[in-house]
Amino acid sequence: MDINPDPTPGHGPMTLAFDIGGTHLKAGLLDPDGQMVDGPNRVDTPAESEPSAVLDALIDLARPLGRFDRISVGFPGVVRQGQVLTAPNLGTNAWRHFPLAASLTEKLGKPTRLLNDAEVQGLGVIKGQGLECVITLGTGLGFALFQDGCPAPHLELSQHPIHKGKTYDEFIGVAAYRRVGRKRWNRRLRRVLACITTLVGYDALYIGGGDAKNVEIDLPTNAQLVSNGAGITGGVRLWDKPLDRLFVSA
Repeated sequence: MDINPDPTPGHGPMTLAFDIGGTHLKAGLLDPDGQMVDGPNRVDTPAESEPSAVLDALIDLARPLGRFDRISVGFPGVVRQGQVLTAPNLGTNAWRHFPLAASLTEKLGKPTRLLNDAEVQGLGVIKGQGLECVITLGTGLGFALFQDGCPAPHLELSQHPIHKGKTYDEFIGVAAYRRVGRKRWNRRLRRVLACITTLVGYDALYIGGGDAKNVEIDLPTNAQLVSNGAGITGGVRLWDKPLDRLFVSA
């Protein structure tokens, strides 16, 4: 069903961008330059985060927005060729091999591109020079790398152990923040950043996500906090021609 049948006349393509998180679902309408012209609309992620419930919520978010020509989605897990492989903060088993891109195209009538949510956030903030690292602090830890503006192969660092068998998600995610409090959480964050710095050797680090507002430690000169809104506005970049190779089936 196409709820948005006609392109915007006289303009470049408009992008409906979804940011799927373990806590919230968000949607915004982006102009060809990536500026948000409507939204963001936001709802809590359904408690029963089965694919059908999340899809219904995304469609409800899209309905009040203006006309769009294409769809971009950031998803918190491993995705490949439009399918979800893992969704640790939504229920991995229910989502495994779910064709999210094709499902949204079927329901909304427009072509859809799907990428990991940290990679979408990164596309909205990186400079495109050197080795750039993006982490997002929220329900869990999002992680993405870019070399000269191009996404590197995805690493699900959030599921790697960092301390006493705890994964990054468990050590630094929102549940840990609520349990240990801001001061101890920031000490944990300092440890996480030291590990990532040693592991990656990045030229620049960008820190976003809903819990970036709680960061109180001094950051190195090549690191900065960035707007959480890039999780939506970065969606326009999924349609850049150099990224076409990520969305073409072998």
